[in-house]
Amino acid sequence: MRVIVVDDALLTREGLVRLLREAGVDVIAERPDATDLVPLVETERPDVVVLDIKMPPTWTDEGLAAAAAVKSAVPGTGVLVLSQYLETAYAMRLVEEFPERTGYLLKDRLSDIMVLVDALRRLTDGETVIDPTIVARLVSRRRRSDPLEALTSREREVLALLAEGMSNRAIGARLFIAERTVETHVTNVFTKLGLGEDETTHRRVLAVLTFLRTADASGPPER
Repeated sequence: MRVIVVDDALLTREGLVRLLREAGVDVIAERPDATDLVPLVETERPDVVVLDIKMPPTWTDEGLAAAAAVKSAVPGTGVLVLSQYLETAYAMRLVEEFPERTGYLLKDRLSDIMVLVDALRRLTDGETVIDPTIVARLVSRRRRSDPLEALTSREREVLALLAEGMSNRAIGARLFIAERTVETHVTNVFTKLGLGEDETTHRRVLAVLTFLRTADASGPPER
């Protein structure tokens, strides 16, 4: 994988670059901010751009703006936004606009570099990767009008793990069921959500997006 890393914190950026290279990832460039990022992406054509969500000059959502600019300019590029804080609205804003090859992870996950590498691989495969903590928060919310109501509890579990970017094999290992059984559950999810086979769409991404939209629109967590 060819990756560009953008983070204003020098130690974080250099540490991330070193760990990624040790894991076999080709980090082709690193930047302290998003200045001239789009021309760089247009020239170098990386597989994924890894962005800190808060960067100069305002340290609010520059990472999201930069991710949107990259996706608009070079649509096939994956973007992975990293955040220090749990901000569900930011994650939803990103995947709503650019559902494929888009990810949002908390920086706590970076303690295990292979989690990051796995996320990068899933993005290059066209999937969506959402931090498990965000998925858990969304799952806990009450749903008013629920298109997922037809799913069984096991199918909901499988869909939640799809939202984390897990492969069928990884889901099977997590739930202690056979990979073939996972495939059956995934097919059932697609069928119940009305996601027919279409070469122009990525059904796993569309299923995840339905899940996230439903949970995010449902209001505050239960008490």
